[in-house]
Amino acid sequence: MKFFNREKEIQRLTKAINSKKAKLIIIYGRRRCGKSTLIKNALKPNDIYYMAQQSDESIQRLQLANAIGEKIKGFDSVVYPDWESLFVNLNSVLKEPVSLCIDELPYLVKGSPSLPSVIQKVVDSTADRKYHLVLCGSSQQMMQGLILDSSASLYGRADEIMKITPLEAGWITQALECNPAESVVEYSVWGGVPRYWEIRVEEKTFRSAISNIIFDRFGVLHDEPVRLFLDDMRESIQAYSILSVVGNGSNRLSEIAGKLNKPATQLSRPVYNLIQLGYLKREVPYGELEKNSKKGIYKISDPYMNFYFTFVVPNLSRLELGLTEQVYSTFELKLPGYVSFEWENLCRRSVPMKAINGIEFDVAQRWWGTNLEGKPMELDVVAESTDKKYLLVGECKWSNISGTTSLMKKLEDRASLLPFSKGKKIISVLYVMETSETTANVFLPSDVLDRLK
Repeated sequence: MKFFNREKEIQRLTKAINSKKAKLIIIYGRRRCGKSTLIKNALKPNDIYYMAQQSDESIQRLQLANAIGEKIKGFDSVVYPDWESLFVNLNSVLKEPVSLCIDELPYLVKGSPSLPSVIQKVVDSTADRKYHLVLCGSSQQMMQGLILDSSASLYGRADEIMKITPLEAGWITQALECNPAESVVEYSVWGGVPRYWEIRVEEKTFRSAISNIIFDRFGVLHDEPVRLFLDDMRESIQAYSILSVVGNGSNRLSEIAGKLNKPATQLSRPVYNLIQLGYLKREVPYGELEKNSKKGIYKISDPYMNFYFTFVVPNLSRLELGLTEQVYSTFELKLPGYVSFEWENLCRRSVPMKAINGIEFDVAQRWWGTNLEGKPMELDVVAESTDKKYLLVGECKWSNISGTTSLMKKLEDRASLLPFSKGKKIISVLYVMETSETTANVFLPSDVLDRLK
């Protein structure tokens, strides 16, 4: 599959490893997002790439020495008693600058907790170091701990820190070679993880992909959440339980705590961790501060995780019996409503990416509350212009709409009842799957996806 939308990352990495001064480069992010591919696209022929394994410390050193030996003849003929001797000897035998990339560094650190301190010493004391160090890992918490924690050995020493995140939705159209409406449906399941797209392409139809890759108990992504949790947690039970409850419709912290039979105070840390990892998010109504709002609700933020905990976890017993077709039929009935949720997310995310009517807008949010008539009201998209003069108000419909003019008028009437709209010019927009009546400020899937690149 083509390598999509990592131009900026490749440019930064290439610039760093082409520097005459030795650099320390940190690359981290969720598994399967293309970190290794990014690195391999940037490394030069003489550079050294080593993929760490979960093994004993001495075996890891031997494997790294072997990887270096493939580029530097005789390097692996020496037995290195510790990490420092390996790094020091590498510097002494090099005749020209190279880059040394250690992929999945957390595997080495688990086997050798003192390794970060050794790397710190190498970085600090080797003024004439001839090699760049590129350290990569999928354990987001461990990698962040190594570089962002003020007490960590490598804190403040990295020349480049790149967090690799899932791709924006706009790229899936090219990756799967489907039309914009189909792309929204596909993205609502696979999200923006490039490796998931590669696996999806191997199946001929959407139905067979869902059934064989996710629902089937032998499917390659059937147990994916557990693998992701184990990258960052000692045990995955609590994270799995929290997302299961949220996926089943419990969105307030008190509801989640009640379903898990635990005090809400005990969930603060695990919920925070899931938010930091990008699996969970807390939504508050537009205009309220997230920290102070008492109206906050929790949603699963990653599309694949949301799909998994909405449709796989509740049906695990049936899936274990091999009833994938039965479960798919259940899922198929709920698919429009599920896609509608992700469509709203994509519409909101697209708002700040490009100007609308020549006006730049800030990040969009949902709003719910009491309107000026004292009645409950909800709006899918609300955003303020960067100059504070305009208020964008939008409604999202994942369906074929024939009368967009009347729908726009109703939206404008509702927008006038917002308690915070005074003094601002309202710009109303509609986001629809399909329409035969196109008017100004009506966005289709192609418009939204084009903004998300």
